[in-house]
Amino acid sequence: MKSRPVRIRFLGLRDYSEYWQKMKTFTDSRSRGTCDEIWLLEHPPVYTQGLNGKPEHILDPGSIPVIRSDRGGQATYHGPGQLVMYTLLDIRHRKIGIRQLVSMLEQSAIDTLKQYGIDAQSRADAPGVYVDGSKIASIGLRVRRGCSYHGMSLNVAGDLSPFSGINVCGFPSLSVTSLYDLHGPRLCHEVAIPLVYHFLDCLGESAESNNVSIDPLPTPLANLDS
Repeated sequence: MKSRPVRIRFLGLRDYSEYWQKMKTFTDSRSRGTCDEIWLLEHPPVYTQGLNGKPEHILDPGSIPVIRSDRGGQATYHGPGQLVMYTLLDIRHRKIGIRQLVSMLEQSAIDTLKQYGIDAQSRADAPGVYVDGSKIASIGLRVRRGCSYHGMSLNVAGDLSPFSGINVCGFPSLSVTSLYDLHGPRLCHEVAIPLVYHFLDCLGESAESNNVSIDPLPTPLANLDS
């Protein structure tokens, strides 16, 4: 069975609530002929809480807004310098289970980090990707009508101090790190291409095939001068 065509979109710095709604609208309006899409973007500072997130994991949000989302998982932070990859896939058509999709996202981050000489691991007890016990990538998904949305965030650079305002993913005292802290690249657009290529490989797709279309990177990217 031929897989859905895949469109890769690079979107720059975008409001979380606006693009959460766009994901829901895209998913609810899908038809049998709708291609899958992967969105790569950054968000202005925001805390998000998963569907079953416990309020006690929001410790001190300060002036950063807190949004209760419809993804899985607990509390996390998004901000400039963090690359977010949203995976809007017809997983029923692709015959992918939710646990398999989580593993694909983890592996794509692990393979990307390896490209920069960073040894990373996943954990059976806590979805995401870790380097020496510090979290570098978080995963939260939602499946509706057999289709996934939300996805993974990968800390590239930027200010990590807002993570201290929450119990990251529901774990008190869990430390976080970034590629830049580990002597990797500083700019999200530099990481976006290898991350999506590794994810496509996990998905069984080739970026060079006619089944995949890749939009150009926005010029200039929203965070290049920050």
